[in-house]
Amino acid sequence: MSSSSLLVPKIVTVFREGYSRRQLSDDLLAGLIVGIVALPLAIAFAIASGVSPEQGLYTAIVAGFIISLLSGSRVQIGGPTGAFVVLVASIVQRYGIDGLALATLMAGGLLLVMGLARLGAVISYIPYPVTVGFTSGIALIIFAGQLRDLFGLQVAEVPAEFLEKIEVLAHHADSFNGWALLFGGGTILTCLLWPRLTRRFPGSLVAIVACTVLVQFFDLPLETIGSRFGEVPSSLPTPHLPTVSWAAVRELFPSALAIALLGGVESLLSAVVADGMTERRHRSNMELVAQGVANLVSPLFGGIPATGAIARTATNVKNGGRTPVAGMIHALTLLLILVFFGRFASYIPLATLAGILVVIALHMGEWHLFARLLRSPKGDVAVLMATFLLTVLVDLTVAIQVGVVLAAFLFMRRMVEVAEVGPLESGALLSEEDLDHPESLSHRTVPAGVEVYELAGPFFFGAADKFKRALETAAGRPAVLILRLRHVPVIDATGLQALENLCRKARRGQTRVILSGVVPQVRLVLEHAGFLAALGRENILSNIDAALARAEQLLNEREGDQSNSMR
Repeated sequence: MSSSSLLVPKIVTVFREGYSRRQLSDDLLAGLIVGIVALPLAIAFAIASGVSPEQGLYTAIVAGFIISLLSGSRVQIGGPTGAFVVLVASIVQRYGIDGLALATLMAGGLLLVMGLARLGAVISYIPYPVTVGFTSGIALIIFAGQLRDLFGLQVAEVPAEFLEKIEVLAHHADSFNGWALLFGGGTILTCLLWPRLTRRFPGSLVAIVACTVLVQFFDLPLETIGSRFGEVPSSLPTPHLPTVSWAAVRELFPSALAIALLGGVESLLSAVVADGMTERRHRSNMELVAQGVANLVSPLFGGIPATGAIARTATNVKNGGRTPVAGMIHALTLLLILVFFGRFASYIPLATLAGILVVIALHMGEWHLFARLLRSPKGDVAVLMATFLLTVLVDLTVAIQVGVVLAAFLFMRRMVEVAEVGPLESGALLSEEDLDHPESLSHRTVPAGVEVYELAGPFFFGAADKFKRALETAAGRPAVLILRLRHVPVIDATGLQALENLCRKARRGQTRVILSGVVPQVRLVLEHAGFLAALGRENILSNIDAALARAEQLLNEREGDQSNSMR
């Protein structure tokens, strides 16, 4: 079993190797810094998701601690992320907080099953155009969702749908608040320019502290967390289970699946980025288990979906964090901030949080990648645009499902295009390099009455009809038909059925079929299906020379039978 598939948390490996006092010091510093960085993000993501600000903190504390404790990565930092904002907001609007809690629990169960079933590698197979499409769509929706607070617009209820939201905000443009734009714009500039001064302290926290102090000192007319959501609690809530019913489980399953897939992809992508920074290798299946347990526990404390956070994980690595202890300290730091300073969070201006989220959306969108993908083949562009537009205009769940299905169809079409089948006449179907190959038919003489067909490419349901139509022209005409399968790497049930149908038709036309160069994987499938026994193992040859010799033997037997019948 490879190390990447082990179901052992990295913290166990760390303590087995030995944990030094120097590493504890480095992890402590990194954890404190990441905790401070995570504070404004946790609050901002919660508000953008349509839940109360403290729910973001609960998620970062509870889920963040569990993810680090059980993680398959040494440096993964977990918590609420921008990737979930659109999905969570949609679930809250449709099913309420209880519905979100149930969907998160179900997603946690799905992630746990995926990890235990060792699907860590499979879940990373979501195509790149799909990932960029929904990520860019989420970024655009997050940006649009901040316009009300960024401009201080007086809108009682903002629709969830993108086009309706833009229409309502435009209709209330005359309620513009100059102070809100000043503080929101100042926050954006601070977040963008502060890293040029130092990266040891987050610009987002600098903006929050400065803006909160100014608004309170000058009593400026700006909406704050407290004026909209009330006072922020100073402790974790008592754990409680959401209301569960079979009808709700069925209705919320698509949303839970979307949370699980999105969380799995985001966490594994974050782990891969961390691997590149630390020259380590994460355990993908254990990472999914950690995400699953975290999302099973987080909603019990009022939390929202959590996953690995790329930016916070990178911050952890850059500040010296090298073990899961740093991530656990980050969660404990947030807990201490909640207990001792949580009440001050209610004074934070919403325009400042909107500015932070605008910067996050700008970085999250990665529009240069979007533009580059637009120069890709038309099929990939179609997948990209379909996923992007469905994310923005319809629903993230639908976008992921449709994007993956479209990408699968595109892949199958491309596999069909590369699949080839045809008669080998004077080297037909073979490349110029293949003509000089020792196995090339151009070096051999094919007896009269024998036809040789080459099959190249995966023999699966998408290409079966192409093989069938090409091979039907051969069945029933030659005395012997040799099928070269040396370039067929895989065969599925549909391909097997097409092969069996061909052999039955060939037998009715008095044609004998020989298979040449069957690769071990395909041979195993034919063996299990009983095809080899039905065809005759003497007709399954390892190379073309043996196949041609067998063909001559069959021709001689046929001539002998015909001579005997004429006597």
